[in-house]
Amino acid sequence: MITLTDKEIEEKYKITHAIEDVKNILDDYKNNQIVESIRTVLPAGEDNSMLYMPCISISSQVSITKTVSIFPSNKNMPTTQGNILVTDLTDGEHKASMDASYLTRLRTGAMTAIATDKLATEDARSLGVIGTGNMAFEQVLGVIQVRDIQRIYLYNRTESKAEDFKKRLEDFGIWSDIEVVSDVDALVEMSDIINCATQSKTPVYNGALVKPGTHINGVGSFTPEMREMDHKIVERADQIYVDDMHGAKEEAGELIDAVDKDIISWDDIKGTLADIFDGNYLRQNDEEITLYKCVGAGYFDLAVANGVMKMFA
Repeated sequence: MITLTDKEIEEKYKITHAIEDVKNILDDYKNNQIVESIRTVLPAGEDNSMLYMPCISISSQVSITKTVSIFPSNKNMPTTQGNILVTDLTDGEHKASMDASYLTRLRTGAMTAIATDKLATEDARSLGVIGTGNMAFEQVLGVIQVRDIQRIYLYNRTESKAEDFKKRLEDFGIWSDIEVVSDVDALVEMSDIINCATQSKTPVYNGALVKPGTHINGVGSFTPEMREMDHKIVERADQIYVDDMHGAKEEAGELIDAVDKDIISWDDIKGTLADIFDGNYLRQNDEEITLYKCVGAGYFDLAVANGVMKMFA
């Protein structure tokens, strides 16, 4: 069995690889080639969580089990840490143990790229990033793969973290103009696309301020108690898509709460990534507000883990 670190994976496996591998797994999903169990989320004290995600690809004859720890208060260690165990289903051999922090962020960025490509206005040029933790970086990488982003606005409650994030983007080679803003309302009003990646239990921006034509990616919250988006933006959205319907009904706090309060119904959700990844552009006009909500599912992790295995085997 091989062991792969985040650093080893990151040197070879990039956002472009992840986008193609996620599209491939979505094709498997549509063709009933995926067997999975719902993600188990266990509280681990205070705001800490442990996540467990098993999944099998019948077509690839590969199984993965992912374990993720989320400890938001960590100071000297990453807030999100993970491991993926990869098993060959032809003989049951455990083939690899790989760090999953980078892959979790990367597959989520790839999923955001697919949703943004289908839903954002084709001439979207500005990206607002609310929450500049680790998950946010690959979300930016995903968006810039599918849109010509010329301006990036960054907001974080701790402004120094947004400044650090700006430097990280610049060091990576992102050429867009990047500005740290202290007013989240201003960011919302200036952005053609909004990436929201927080674990907040209360809304972090005012949905009434979102301008017509905006596309929103909500990827931070992943439990029924989390609410990084408010009722207003859910109500205003002309089209809402999710990464996985079963997961959304169990874990997408904003949508669950909106359904419970009769703001929307589950029938108002237009579809999932599996429904749209290989189809046509979905926006009906440049005034629609579109919303993509992601909570994650094991088959997306299988997609990138199997992609990594093909590089390192």
